[in-house]
Amino acid sequence: MSLLIVGMTIGLLSGCGKAQEAAVETPVETPAETTEENDAEVSTEASEETAAEALEVTPPSEEIAIIYTNDVHCGITDNIGYSGLVAYKKELEASGKQVLLVDAGDSIQGGVIGALSSGGYPLEIMNYVGYDVATVGNHEFDYGMEQFMKLKDKAKFPYVCCNFMDLTTEKSVFDAYQMFTFGDTDVAFVGITTPVTLTSSTPKYFQNEEGEFIYGFCQDDSGQKLYDTVQSAIDDARAAGADYVIGLAHLGIESSTSPWMSTEVIAHTTGMDALIDGHSHTVMPEEDVQNKDGKTVVLTQTGTKLEDIGILTIATDGKLSSSLIDSAYETKDADTDAYIAKIMEQFDVQLSEVIGTSEVELVVEDPKTGVRIVRSAETNLGDFCADAYLAVTGADIAISNGGGIRAAVPAGEITYGDIINVHPFGNAICVIEATGQQILDALELGVMAMPEESGSFEQVAGITYEIHPDLPSSVVLDENGMFVSVDGEYRVQNVKVNGEELDLKKTYTLAGNNYSLMNGGGGLSMFKGNRVVQDSIMVDAEVLIRYIQDDLGGVIGKEYAQPYGQERIIAVE
Repeated sequence: MSLLIVGMTIGLLSGCGKAQEAAVETPVETPAETTEENDAEVSTEASEETAAEALEVTPPSEEIAIIYTNDVHCGITDNIGYSGLVAYKKELEASGKQVLLVDAGDSIQGGVIGALSSGGYPLEIMNYVGYDVATVGNHEFDYGMEQFMKLKDKAKFPYVCCNFMDLTTEKSVFDAYQMFTFGDTDVAFVGITTPVTLTSSTPKYFQNEEGEFIYGFCQDDSGQKLYDTVQSAIDDARAAGADYVIGLAHLGIESSTSPWMSTEVIAHTTGMDALIDGHSHTVMPEEDVQNKDGKTVVLTQTGTKLEDIGILTIATDGKLSSSLIDSAYETKDADTDAYIAKIMEQFDVQLSEVIGTSEVELVVEDPKTGVRIVRSAETNLGDFCADAYLAVTGADIAISNGGGIRAAVPAGEITYGDIINVHPFGNAICVIEATGQQILDALELGVMAMPEESGSFEQVAGITYEIHPDLPSSVVLDENGMFVSVDGEYRVQNVKVNGEELDLKKTYTLAGNNYSLMNGGGGLSMFKGNRVVQDSIMVDAEVLIRYIQDDLGGVIGKEYAQPYGQERIIAVE
């Protein structure tokens, strides 16, 4: 199958907090879908019932099984894999259950197959697997707004999101919810996307040519805009006849995303029965969270890369429960395996090309605990990436944001695919002029969330610094999550450039990716308007390959042996 360019449709949601009834679409049957009697029928028009009448719940006559995934990040064959997912779906259908398959975002980005097809092949595989509805994750936008809208139109399932707004029209880009009918029982899925998307994806994609935001996610400092918008969508779904309302969200539970965590959205709304979550990569079989009225809402999330798949059950007595199926489930679907293999064949030759060797493993996780640390501490892979930027550009200083370093490099032969997995976004490396003060502010923004991780945490070359996490962060952000100022003592101290104290008034040449230095990614607004010395030198993954082959003689050596890096970043306890 090939990607087609088709027209973009705009949902019927008005400004934040004022959701109108959402249009509904009929899912297209895919090769992985089975018997018609078990398939859910999507409502084609809104019910005339009042909201009060809709709250008189009609339990299903047959058990409803909602299979869910989140943060697959191109992990098509990882762990359970899509083949195992299809096999499990068929098992439930064969047992007589009414089955839906839903996704909570970040499915089409995060691996080679996504990077080389701009999300196209992961989307085609989702179509084949037979998803019924999905919400939008922050990384769905990583290939640009135009490309995601093409992919959305190619999808054989609807994307829903109540809070992604076109600020020029004050309407939502997607429908707020999708309704499915099982006999006399109606189930609605309300889509919700984290407002952190504005900075965790590329801010430029949400702005006009003047740098003004023309898209938003109902963000404000209190969270109230988001809560009101979600509540409006829930109310509309209930008014349209929903017996059950399920949040299909990409919010997460990291405190650094407050006030937009899934637990906070639940606590400030009513009428939602369960919330299937994503974004924080949390393994959460089932948590009971109290809503605004003190009623229990089921909260669940599966982790990432299909390490688990979830099942939310609506029993015939009306009760909801959720659980996870882990990678011990080994059954595979042969047809799905064959379909995926045909797609993967196209990349095998290019991806298996050996471009060098490494005497050590370069890590993103702590080798002692298995916990990801590249977004909160120095690692040898972070040093390697920043060194590559510095060597290829000749800049004074180089930074590499931890959120853009996605996978470890194994010891032994290194393939092209290994390097693409490290930098799958395809960002271009550039060099700008920046003052010492701006560089200090960028480092300070990166440690704002500590002890929690941040995608803006900077791995560095040509510069060293200390972090004092005992000091409270005094970084000030605007409502869009962009840096404004530091209103207090800096956590980042004792900054040195090639052994000399950072001069706050001096202008340095700074290398990094265009996401951070030119597009304000991660909230780095301090570099806006800075003079660009070298623009789009080459794609970040190509810079790593050039460094290995030209500067290291094809071998990553023992200088990178220490997994915790070369003491460029010191946390002072």
